[in-house]
Amino acid sequence: MAKKIEFPNGRTWLTQQAALDHFKSMLHRYANGAVVDDREDHDDLLGLLQRYDEAITDGPSKIGAGVDCFMRRLNVREGHYASPGFWVRRTDGTETDFSYIDAVKGQPKGRSKEFYDACRAAVQADLLAAKERHFELHGDAGGKVPCELTNRPIAFAEAHLDHAWPTFNQLVVAFRAARGWGRNIPDGVLTPSADGQIHTLFADPASAEAFRQYHHQAAVLRVVDRAANLSMASKQRVPKIKRPVALN
Repeated sequence: MAKKIEFPNGRTWLTQQAALDHFKSMLHRYANGAVVDDREDHDDLLGLLQRYDEAITDGPSKIGAGVDCFMRRLNVREGHYASPGFWVRRTDGTETDFSYIDAVKGQPKGRSKEFYDACRAAVQADLLAAKERHFELHGDAGGKVPCELTNRPIAFAEAHLDHAWPTFNQLVVAFRAARGWGRNIPDGVLTPSADGQIHTLFADPASAEAFRQYHHQAAVLRVVDRAANLSMASKQRVPKIKRPVALN
């Protein structure tokens, strides 16, 4: 039976080979020494690194203090053999390589996806309120606001509230690292499975509030057209925002 590959941010591949091909193609798109500057590629690699840390526990965490950026570098082995690979630069300035093949083929526990869902639930009401407030403040006579990507006026139902940078998954990973949960999420942090529970939540309201405050301070939001080609949004890892959506 084919092994489905799923990342915490919802990215999926139906087979292990499809995921391997995706990251192989990504690696070949960048030159040696280049920073991964496509936002979608960065977020995919971030999900890959979360998978790596969950699946491969016989060494230090690859995420460590948190992720600043990813790069392609030439790895030299035994003084003469060289092959390209991904490297991560952490927020504390340290760097390390990692194998996308090992990460894809590893078998994670799946706690990263549950943690991501708990973080999303913690800020869902804030996001909805911010979107509503943005349309109230900036809507034209027809109640529409400009899409950040196309500048075309869009209605509330057409709009997607996008985390421009950091991405939502980047915020989740940084929060985990700050709490010391980069490698493992301790028992008791998340709610256990229960009847009627659609999403995992934080067991302690204080943890949910801590992420909510962290998100409030760090998130940069924008309104984009749901029907727009979101690949337009990924061409800049840190895009410039004309009309940021305020959370307060």
